[in-house]
Amino acid sequence: MPATLSSSDSNDRSPDLRSPLLSPTRKPTEERESEKLCIDDMLQKYCGQFGPWQMRHFVLTSLAWALEAFHTMVMIFADREPDWRCLEGAAGSGCDVTARTVCGLKPGSWEWTGGLGSSTVAEWGLVCEEKYKVGLAQALFFGGCMIGAGIFGHLSDSFLGRKGSLTVVCIMNTIFGCLTAFSPNYWIYVLLRLLTGFSTGGVGLCAFVLATEPVGPTKRGTAGMSTFYFFSTGIAILSGIAYIFPQWRELYIASSIPSLLFLLAVLPFVSESPRWYLVRGRITEAMKLMRAIAKSNNKHLPEGVVLALDEEANNDSPTTNEEDQTYKELLDSKDAISGSLIDVVKLPMTRMRLFLAVAINFLCSVVYYGLSLNVVNLETNLYINVLLNAVAEMPAFTITAILLDKYGRKPLAIGTLWFSGVFCFAGSFVGNAGAWKVVKMVCGILGIFGMAGTYNLLFIYTTELFPTVVRNAALGCATQAAQMGAILSPFVVVLGGGLPFAVFAVCGIAGGVFAFYLPETLNKPLYDTMAGMEDGEGACRSVN
Repeated sequence: MPATLSSSDSNDRSPDLRSPLLSPTRKPTEERESEKLCIDDMLQKYCGQFGPWQMRHFVLTSLAWALEAFHTMVMIFADREPDWRCLEGAAGSGCDVTARTVCGLKPGSWEWTGGLGSSTVAEWGLVCEEKYKVGLAQALFFGGCMIGAGIFGHLSDSFLGRKGSLTVVCIMNTIFGCLTAFSPNYWIYVLLRLLTGFSTGGVGLCAFVLATEPVGPTKRGTAGMSTFYFFSTGIAILSGIAYIFPQWRELYIASSIPSLLFLLAVLPFVSESPRWYLVRGRITEAMKLMRAIAKSNNKHLPEGVVLALDEEANNDSPTTNEEDQTYKELLDSKDAISGSLIDVVKLPMTRMRLFLAVAINFLCSVVYYGLSLNVVNLETNLYINVLLNAVAEMPAFTITAILLDKYGRKPLAIGTLWFSGVFCFAGSFVGNAGAWKVVKMVCGILGIFGMAGTYNLLFIYTTELFPTVVRNAALGCATQAAQMGAILSPFVVVLGGGLPFAVFAVCGIAGGVFAFYLPETLNKPLYDTMAGMEDGEGACRSVN
């Protein structure tokens, strides 16, 4: 029988005796610390910045850019002035085969080479005093784009979401694009092009934001620059489609069907943006998507990690499981955080950024679309010219993407704008006869080479300048400005001679000057809220 323990022995040994008895009764839900992370930090630390999930999602979403190229650049072929010839037996009727235009020729003495259905110009006689109607139709298309960019930019930030907005615009593009092929007269054609422009204006900005928001901060710049490969590829493919379908009505159907295929075969496999879920207060869906990203990327997202908005994640104090659960329930019950352009204008920091982004996007668009449409003035093979312009854009994207994270957004924006401006300036002094045609074409190709890099860069740059709650609204406003430039570009092209190149040169150089006043966003986080951005940028300034 064991000896009786003394009181002092009992006190000394009591911890050893009680410890093993209490240990098994400790609950697995014992409070322990967890961490609150914003999406950028969670992608970097646990989910992967650009793994298989982001690659698949990026490619599927960016296919929409090819659709935008189809609906935008189809006007180059559908509204072209085709070749013409004198009718046999029309000698002495006033038809002059050496004439550069049909204006002044007697009706019935000549005919369009491809027939009346070869283009809208041939079918509705949009030549001579009616030529302005070609520029009007093109300008109204871009006018529709301007309106649509603003409206869908707001809708994609609000209840409709990025994916929902992209779905709606693709449905509208399919319907209006196909209906355009059955236009009975010019004015119905203009109306349908306006409506097509309205839906097309939302395609690029919705696809861009949806494709880049789930990408980590160090990979986002390269990914964002790569979206425009799809746009240029779409232009190159369109030149082949236009060659196969030379009749303008058939061409509109052929260029609209891909939007339907995208809706049925691609969009069901595209996910909504986790950032949109987060700012809308739908934390459960956001966390579910982040776990799916981590799993697909062969990563592991710990249970204790909590997704948070910028200002909440900036609070470094640790939380327990009980507090963490309370936080999740609170965030799930919170009203959605929203913003508008009014909020952007109220804050001095974002107001100046918006003004500069609008000005640069406007000037860039005048040059980019102007050079694209100006191929009709170069008197060379239209299909080859469009193809060469599209191919010339791709090296610009590659070079800009390589240099983007090395030199930053601001220096590249200035450099590409001035590069384009210099070659446009040179092109304004080159004639349009003989061998000089080739020189002028090269100036145009190099001009679009530089401006394509800028146009591409501006999307990622503008995206990084504004927080999630107003990102699409701000991008939509900048896109609206770009569409205003696009509206102006057909009328610049009509000037002919060296004047279009001179205007493009001034726009490129002026855009580079404005870019000097933008802040650098390289390696800066994508802020979620206005307060989070203001606090983050303020902290950066105080450190510097």
